[in-house]
Amino acid sequence: MCKMSIIMTKHAQDPIIQIAGIIDMAEAELVVEAGANVLGFPLRLPQGGEDLSEDGARDIIRHLPADVSSMLITYLDRAEETITLCDYLGVNGVQLHGAIAWQELRDIRRNRPDLFIIKSLVVRAHNYPELKALMQDTQALVDAFITDTFDPQTGRCGATGCVHDWGISRSLAQTSPRPVILAGGLTQANVRQAILEVHPAGVDSHTGVEGPDGRKDASLVRRFVSEAKAGFRALGSRAS
Repeated sequence: MCKMSIIMTKHAQDPIIQIAGIIDMAEAELVVEAGANVLGFPLRLPQGGEDLSEDGARDIIRHLPADVSSMLITYLDRAEETITLCDYLGVNGVQLHGAIAWQELRDIRRNRPDLFIIKSLVVRAHNYPELKALMQDTQALVDAFITDTFDPQTGRCGATGCVHDWGISRSLAQTSPRPVILAGGLTQANVRQAILEVHPAGVDSHTGVEGPDGRKDASLVRRFVSEAKAGFRALGSRAS
């Protein structure tokens, strides 16, 4: 399979609508039916708590339609371990959320040039210069960036359910030579406005489309995808 040939291209021709934290096959089918084009699977997390097993994720990925891409979301920071897990799962790409040395990132790029690599840019108070420097240092080794939110109360970087300063993401999107995906507290209620303010190449939601039981809520997922598509259509009409 070539690098995200259907959904994710280096030119970001198609807006990315990713739903992360898939629990089982039923949830994957719900998300695909709603119109999301990328499914994210968080695995090898710092404190554990994965939504499903690696075997379970692999089985779901094997059964995804050809026009839906799969993304490993991980905090792994070693190239060999990251590549081994990507190979086992059969994913199209990897979203690197932890701090990773430049050399390790280079080795993933060299050894798996077909993988679509996304590097996170985690927004916290007053760290725009740091994020811009990270973007500049890694832009030659990745295919896209994703901005997400740091939660100072929990120390979590991503999947916090918290919205960050969209102005920072907008500035990064304007200056980045790679597509920038927006995450962090996105829901059906704010995703359209977020797209219009940030001008991202895609959006990602995890906890924002879940019910109180931690499972994806069918109504929230459908409305999120619908609102995201409406936002990207409006953005396209502004540009034309």
